[in-house]
Amino acid sequence: MRCFSCYMSEEKKPEKSLKKSIQEYEDTRAFASFTNISLKTESSRKRYIAEEIEKYRKGNIAAQIFTFNELSVATQKFNPKNLIGEGGFGRDIAVKKLDRNGFQGNREFLTEILILSLLHHPNLVKLVGYCADGEQRVLVYEYMQNGSLEDRLLDISLNQKPLDWNTRMKIAVGAARGLEYLHEKANPPVIYRDFKASNILLDESFNAKLSDFGLAKLGPTGGKNHVSTPVIGTYGYCAPEYAATGQLSTMSDVYSFGVVFLEIITGRRIIDNSRPSEEQNLITWAQPLFKDKKSFHLMADPLLGGDYPEKALYQALAVAAMCLQEEATIRPLISDVVTVLEYLSTDKSQKESEEDDDKDNNEDDDEEEDNDEEEEKEEEEEGSRRSS
Repeated sequence: MRCFSCYMSEEKKPEKSLKKSIQEYEDTRAFASFTNISLKTESSRKRYIAEEIEKYRKGNIAAQIFTFNELSVATQKFNPKNLIGEGGFGRDIAVKKLDRNGFQGNREFLTEILILSLLHHPNLVKLVGYCADGEQRVLVYEYMQNGSLEDRLLDISLNQKPLDWNTRMKIAVGAARGLEYLHEKANPPVIYRDFKASNILLDESFNAKLSDFGLAKLGPTGGKNHVSTPVIGTYGYCAPEYAATGQLSTMSDVYSFGVVFLEIITGRRIIDNSRPSEEQNLITWAQPLFKDKKSFHLMADPLLGGDYPEKALYQALAVAAMCLQEEATIRPLISDVVTVLEYLSTDKSQKESEEDDDKDNNEDDDEEEDNDEEEEKEEEEEGSRRSS
């Protein structure tokens, strides 16, 4: 997968609401078969892909269709050095050219088009259009000025300013709201399955939007608490129960959120082979520190320079630890996570944390004064005893 930026004209088409789009399916079997297709011959696969794209384009997809030539011209043959705005077409977009890796890639391409056509939320990236000319598979997104969370947190360049604490909490709550929409507002619910820093995009104000829905799955229905599926995802971000059994649930996404949230707090990658062996796996390194409140400050990203509310750090780490529970049933609902993070990202949280810090400092000062008075009294008594 490669992304390029370019400038294209905006062709407005009427967007259907999620409710109306879902109602157009009498049940979820159409989408289920669509995301679980399995055909034997290459010719039948290609024919199916072409038919599905055409069918969903007519019925449910409001996104604009581009030819490969249009996108090639707009991006100067998909040149990574392409400058935003060249060509004067009218709007900023980002172009994602998918690797042509056969049937699996086509299925992910179709899944992403359908999900982003049916689901609309401020914390999900907007699909502007797509290209399916021949074997070419290209997605066209709204352009996100600050790139991905991975770019701004884990691959930060020397001329970039590190993300401050407030911005990190803003990004975390935005990403959590995106998951909340997928889990608790979408009907049927959707399991993202690929929550990681590189899939969280940031606009000019650092509002977070989830992208790359090729691995998304419909959540369990009919009273079931999981769906069984082959294990696909990024190493380190997959929940342990999913990695071990293939049983996928919304709690699997909550675990992945915990991993990314810990990356946001610490500035460390989930897997970093450049570190000492005992620190290469972020979760393994963090687990003993979670148990010792006096060590919490060691988990804060050094690039923060100590500029964070101490109480908010403790609360944020508590949220991360809850999301990373081995047992899926013990993890919190993402809506509960959103509630806590919304509080942590507010000025009220900052003020209360500062007041607590002042209170602690005052108590320490009072304690020191009491100790000084006691020491003076003891010295006077000792002096009296010696003079007598």
